[in-house]
Amino acid sequence: MSDYGHELLVGAFLTPSAKDADEVVRLAEVADAAGLDVMTFQDHPYNAGLLDTWTLLSWVAARTKRIAVAGNVLNLPLRPPAVLARAAASLDLLSHGRFELGIGAGGFPDAVHGMGGELQSPGERLGALSEAIDIVRGVWDVDTRGGFSFDGKHYQIPGMKRGPRPAHDISVWLGAYKPRILELTGRKGDGWLPTFEYLEPGAHITGNAIIDEAAQAAGRDPGDVRRMLNLMAPGPNSFLKGSPDSWAEQLLPLVLDHGFSAFFLVGNDERALQVLGQEVAPQLREFVAKERKIERTPAALAARVPGIDYDALPDDLRTKAVEPGDKSYDAVRHTFARKGSPGLVIQAGTVDEVRSALTFARIQSVPISVRSGGHGFSGRSTNDGGIIIDVGRMNAVEVLDRSRRLVRVGPGARWGQVAAALEPHGLVISSGDFGGVGVGGLATTAGLGYLARSYGLTIDHIRAVEIVLADGTFHRVDAEHEPDLFWAVRGAGGNFGIVTAFEIEATELHDVVHATLYVDASETAAVMERWGRLVEDAPRELTSFMALYPPRRGQPPVAQIILVYAGDDVPSAQEALAPFLSVGPVLEQEAELTPYASVIQMPDYRHDGNGPAHNRSGLIDHLTPESSAVIEKMIKSGKILMMQFRSAGGAVNDVPADATAYAHRHQNFSIVSATFPDWTTYQDELWSELYPHLDGMYLSFETTTAPERLLDAFPAPTLCRLRALKAKYDPDSIFDKNFDLTKADLLPR
Repeated sequence: MSDYGHELLVGAFLTPSAKDADEVVRLAEVADAAGLDVMTFQDHPYNAGLLDTWTLLSWVAARTKRIAVAGNVLNLPLRPPAVLARAAASLDLLSHGRFELGIGAGGFPDAVHGMGGELQSPGERLGALSEAIDIVRGVWDVDTRGGFSFDGKHYQIPGMKRGPRPAHDISVWLGAYKPRILELTGRKGDGWLPTFEYLEPGAHITGNAIIDEAAQAAGRDPGDVRRMLNLMAPGPNSFLKGSPDSWAEQLLPLVLDHGFSAFFLVGNDERALQVLGQEVAPQLREFVAKERKIERTPAALAARVPGIDYDALPDDLRTKAVEPGDKSYDAVRHTFARKGSPGLVIQAGTVDEVRSALTFARIQSVPISVRSGGHGFSGRSTNDGGIIIDVGRMNAVEVLDRSRRLVRVGPGARWGQVAAALEPHGLVISSGDFGGVGVGGLATTAGLGYLARSYGLTIDHIRAVEIVLADGTFHRVDAEHEPDLFWAVRGAGGNFGIVTAFEIEATELHDVVHATLYVDASETAAVMERWGRLVEDAPRELTSFMALYPPRRGQPPVAQIILVYAGDDVPSAQEALAPFLSVGPVLEQEAELTPYASVIQMPDYRHDGNGPAHNRSGLIDHLTPESSAVIEKMIKSGKILMMQFRSAGGAVNDVPADATAYAHRHQNFSIVSATFPDWTTYQDELWSELYPHLDGMYLSFETTTAPERLLDAFPAPTLCRLRALKAKYDPDSIFDKNFDLTKADLLPR
């Protein structure tokens, strides 16, 4: 027996106590914020003291951001398989691919019978489980034409429509202990999920052997069946012993020698969940990565690109490298907005790995890109034929000092994850409008978020930065240590190095008033002017974003107006929000008092490069009649996918223009125009009419990096200072994707 090579999953197994319903959900949120991969719940519908597991799974999926959910395991005799299949696909769609199907043949047959289930023998329960797997997969198989029917011994389905298609390939995990169900797991299952302490001594070895033999007999690769374990918290009869410091070492042999790759800690201990996600899981992954040896097939080797010496890749990076021929390549090659075909993606998880990756990349004859979250509209965190240094695994969020509101955040964390981690502390960091955005890109550019007018930009609250420079050296910079570099990183960080951690001062806030208006924007220019005036006149607790959509199918242009009032003073919020009802004919409206973390949603989706690929970005002081008229022409042209307007002003403009490398401190609005590649010529022509009204540019929303746009991104005094620092810290211009500061000799130096 050996390691099957699956990516590790570390999660929890909670008791869904009806008495402590809110606490169970809160613990799931804690696990999500702690970085655990899967949250599972036992399923005993006949136990009145427990919540219904399916309802709980749905509720937890809605309340969390990134963690997957699963039954551990669902009681099949009380859950008809055709209904279960549709429910599973629906939950997977609603959670954006965060559901896995753990099922079992059903224990406690008398209790099942008492609830109306059929009283079955063990053999009958096993036969029903086998049929149920076929039914579930048949319902999900929407690529097969025609309806689905099934004529089995235990289930009969005369005819039904297939679907819906799940958001991802849902795995079917089986809770199994006896030889016959272990054989079924090998023949039809995607995973084996027992509780280790319930196994007889050595049964994890014999169980694996039975599964392997059955899989091979069925023509399957035994490695296709993931091996998982529920593990009791340390105790006299538990596998785990002692403090969490040693858990990773105890688990390592189960991975390398016995092929287990998923571990779920049993118990409702909040601290244990946090330690498991933030300390044990990273350490275990590090141990496993060092031991695994990757051997690529001839076909995978043939997919390598010229210009990269793959054989020279340092040993510490070999398990972190994804090549074009690897199975996981499609999941890491693109960004949200841009398709890419990189020659190598290095998923660095530590500062030393970042340094090693950069040293290796520098001596290759290919482009280098850096990625944190990969959502950015600019699309600069992928390339074709080059190397991507991906810091997505450096995603820890830690409150360093609650009294000073000081938070340490890894560049790979997503802002939704940050918001969820800070919510229990009553803290927030203003950070854009979408929780799926990575910290690194936003926090080195500016950070114009839903709280901008009250909080300012994200970069205004960065107190220290840890960064690897072009020469591979590691620096910690702040206002006292290398202040020039600290100045440059806050606004032009992508030009100077790879940030490995930020220390950011959060603000005291929990609830906000969040409102959404949909307005008929037929009179687009008038809508723009009224919205702009109201924003400028509003109290700085109010920040507003507007998305403008073109007319479609005979419908008028529509403006979606987001309003966020920073605080739980509902009367004051109502007074600030009410004037916006006069912006235009209101088609729909809603408002709620809600935690800030719920506003910054973080859907879990794969970047496929299908987002808006051609964007124009600008800043403007005021939305005047002249500029609004051009905006109306643009949105009614039919060649613009969407325009977004973000309010600045307030606290953003309190900061002196020379305090950071982001120098745009007098403009009140950001403007973005997005469209598809086929319409880029039209958009550029229309944008050229708006351009004379603009004053500056927000860097991350612009896809063009033409040298003549440098002075839009950085006013002349700022650009001169940046060029001098670039010559000092990156003289070879290794980091040139976020606008090349060395280009265009006509520009000031």
